[in-house]
Amino acid sequence: MIKKILNRFIKSNKASQLKEGNVKFFIKAKGFGFITVKDSEKEIFVHSTNLIDTIKENDHVKFDIEQGEKGLIAVKVSLV
Repeated sequence: MIKKILNRFIKSNKASQLKEGNVKFFIKAKGFGFITVKDSEKEIFVHSTNLIDTIKENDHVKFDIEQGEKGLIAVKVSLV
């Protein structure tokens, strides 16, 4: 039992691998935009509450990806 709990804890606390990409657009007044993931066509939603740095269109950024209520979201977004 303790081993199962410990394994779950280890899996949930593994360091996530940061992704990189470019800001497709960011509407500052509305506080959201999208990031195109490097080497992919995938676009990830980003909200202003998940920014470390101020971003604008075409900025090169690094970020983590989490599952949000409506899909994937970029978090801990910072400039490269």
